[in-house]
Amino acid sequence: MLPSRLRSRPFVPHLLALAAATALPAAAQSTDVATLQQVVVTGTRRVDRTLAQSESAVDVISAADLQRTGTTELATALAQLLPALNFPRPSLTDASDAVRPAQLRGLSPDQALVLVDGKRRHTGAVVNINGSQGRGSAPTDLNAIPVAAIERVEVLRDGAAAQYGSDAIAGVINIVLKKGAKGGGVSAQAGSTDRGDGRRGQLDASLGLGLGDAGWLRLALETGHQQRTNRAGVDTRDAATEPRKGQVNNRLGDPDSTKRALLVNGQAELAGGVQLYGHASFSQRDTTSAAFWRTQATAASNGVAALYPEGFLPLENSRTRDLAAVLGVRGESAGWRWDVSLNHGSNRFDIEVANTANYSLASLGAASPTRFDAGGLRNQQTLLNADASRELDWGLASPVVLTAGAEVREERYEVTAGQPNSYSGGGASGFPGFQPSNAGSHRRHDVAVYADLESQLTQHLSATAALRAEHYSDFGRATAAKLSGRYAVHPAVALRGTLSTGFRAPSLAQQYFATTSTNLINGTLVEAGTFTVPSAAAQSLGARPLKAETSRNISVGLQLTPTRDWQTTLDLYQVDIDDRILLSANLTLPAALKAVLAAQGLQVSAGRYFTNALDTRTRGADLVSTWRQDWGAAGRSDFTLAYGYTHNTVRRVADNPAVLTANALTLIDRVTLARATVSSPKDKLLLSAEHRWGAWSGRLAATRYGRYEVRQASAANDQAFSPAWLADVSVGWSQGAWSVDAGIDNLTDRYPERVIAANAVGGILSYSSFSPFGFNGRQYFAKVGYRW
Repeated sequence: MLPSRLRSRPFVPHLLALAAATALPAAAQSTDVATLQQVVVTGTRRVDRTLAQSESAVDVISAADLQRTGTTELATALAQLLPALNFPRPSLTDASDAVRPAQLRGLSPDQALVLVDGKRRHTGAVVNINGSQGRGSAPTDLNAIPVAAIERVEVLRDGAAAQYGSDAIAGVINIVLKKGAKGGGVSAQAGSTDRGDGRRGQLDASLGLGLGDAGWLRLALETGHQQRTNRAGVDTRDAATEPRKGQVNNRLGDPDSTKRALLVNGQAELAGGVQLYGHASFSQRDTTSAAFWRTQATAASNGVAALYPEGFLPLENSRTRDLAAVLGVRGESAGWRWDVSLNHGSNRFDIEVANTANYSLASLGAASPTRFDAGGLRNQQTLLNADASRELDWGLASPVVLTAGAEVREERYEVTAGQPNSYSGGGASGFPGFQPSNAGSHRRHDVAVYADLESQLTQHLSATAALRAEHYSDFGRATAAKLSGRYAVHPAVALRGTLSTGFRAPSLAQQYFATTSTNLINGTLVEAGTFTVPSAAAQSLGARPLKAETSRNISVGLQLTPTRDWQTTLDLYQVDIDDRILLSANLTLPAALKAVLAAQGLQVSAGRYFTNALDTRTRGADLVSTWRQDWGAAGRSDFTLAYGYTHNTVRRVADNPAVLTANALTLIDRVTLARATVSSPKDKLLLSAEHRWGAWSGRLAATRYGRYEVRQASAANDQAFSPAWLADVSVGWSQGAWSVDAGIDNLTDRYPERVIAANAVGGILSYSSFSPFGFNGRQYFAKVGYRW
């Protein structure tokens, strides 16, 4: 039986009717018999579980699916192919411009776990602290992984903390790498927006090599550059005496970005049937984004008019370096399949501020520095894992697969201070450097044990049970459990469902990230401090120690396979999360609290810190349907429909700290509540049709992004954004080793609605950073490839 709130929702009968009657597809995934019988490795410990037999909702996105999109970014491609994934393109949000977060099922970006070949991927160093979706999170950087290395992506849309540990509340994204000595290719891609900016080019290559008698080694390389886009409005701020009043002074759009990436993976056969395996990757992305334009009046009043007689635009030059390595051995002995691996990952973010000034150095005149090293962030993970599986004959329809394992994980987070001139005396305008009081290195370790049982209990019924216990050195214990099952009512009809609990430990970044930066708060640029929970500043504002998030997940699903070329799945789910970790509201400080922080050496007008102040409930539905039609000599068509609906509500808000109440401040304000509930699209519909005829192919896709709302401190300035349709079209030609593709994304040149004047900061903010499809407009792309 459905939960009562779901029964009352009008979308449920419509989805049931659509699933039973129309049954078209989703997520641009190829779906023939071979696909349904493809073995999946996410959400199961078995080695023979197929997509058709999965007890949880799993999307399989092939390398061909990724290549058919017009983007060079993995996260953007997944957002185009999956209704459950949201990947907005924030701008004027400091580091979030360079490392953008992706959401799964409308939840926080750090509540989705990323794996590479089943091994936990490290999270990023950047904490999203400004006014964008995913504020307060430090998720994995999906775009650090070269697309040329990927065989497929498996996305488990289900809670899986009992199987994989912390973070797997919204689901799991498992990136499966290409394997084997055979095959390879090179390709080149170019693209541009309709307005002539945002020009991009990319070269990538993939190569397989033999290694010994049965081993192999694969290399994948990627290099590319994208120019910035700009959709900022004309600047109408300040007096008519401003020399650049009415001109486009700011940047609002994608930043300039140059990336390079390398991934190596391989396998070698050792004595006794033991395999040595592993992969290593390195990526570097250099990004230039902008802060807000500083007017001539601002430059003059702060004594730097000699440097910038017409005003200036601070630029943030950042470098993101991502390194990962996994080395393991696996084999079989005494009836047990075993696997031992060592996994290390590191993400580093360094930032330099250019074309700016430190006003406290204005007395130096023309000799005042205009470029500052602002410091950096680093996140590391090292993990040792060992598990073993064996089949047990309990007299059931098939053997029971027992898996038991343990792992030890150490994490480290580091904040590096900038050069003194970047933070002293108010710091560099646009992005003050990290101060020595912000800097530090912090560690913790975690020990986990887990066990799974999976079996085909009868010819029609399969079931899985999983249990995991972990102990963190900083906050204590956490446990998670999961039960799932699938019952085949008929060869063409099956029911599936899961019950699970989960958890997400507060990341070291959420515990120890601190900075002072210039932020836009209620339409005004102010100096805001982000304080660590143990700090004197946060304690002065009522902070309490962080604890782990806990979750409860229930889902029920229907699988329909009426013919070999037609499959439909419908999954309904509910996720309750207690003690969600999020960044508090921007607390605009009254004089009394400013004085308290000033006594601690902090000259700020606003403050915030992380807190467990919210319990939420997420209810939703995912419909996926695919149909293939063979037209004989006229070719073959694949039709796809995918729909995802998400409804977030707040179940509890923690009591406001007394010190904040006494100063008329609210820890969790309406803006923060909206970001957790209504600021991502409530639904998303994907439709596509692809036809292949000989060497030619053509694809038409349409995406409808649902309504979302961006709230402000004053309800009068709230803005609701209407649903929007986007259409993409492409054609391809493939003959022998060569292939050519060309297409247009956003064929109708659709933009989101403009930001209302009250929120546009003197006309600069034309479009909202919450837009799920950005605001670049129509884009063209072309690709040419050679494979062997």
